[in-house]
Amino acid sequence: MTLKRIHSGGPFEAKIGYCRAVVAGDWVHVAGTVGQGDTVVDQCRDALATIHGALKEAGADWKDVVRVTYMLPDRAEFEPCWPALRDAFGDNPPAATMIECGLLDPKFRIEIEVTAYLPAG
Repeated sequence: MTLKRIHSGGPFEAKIGYCRAVVAGDWVHVAGTVGQGDTVVDQCRDALATIHGALKEAGADWKDVVRVTYMLPDRAEFEPCWPALRDAFGDNPPAATMIECGLLDPKFRIEIEVTAYLPAG
């Protein structure tokens, strides 16, 4: 099986030693992604934009996402993100899990990780 590694150029990729996404066969595994911004919603939208870029580079889109994990230090901040998540996934919602946990830096309010199945083509 051929692996394709997708890099977004984020600062943590080089510091930690990972890439934004790996295409393995028919699957796209997108690493946990944080976003920039002052609010959890700003960070959520920014993380989704980064994830969407990786999906597109892999040949996938939101409709191909089969699994998503949300990680937040404060579960009370999850609900304000719901409209942005509905905007992204629309009529094709993936299986989802939300975990309350510490993140790499206290400034980060949400981290999002997805797995997608590549469309036949």
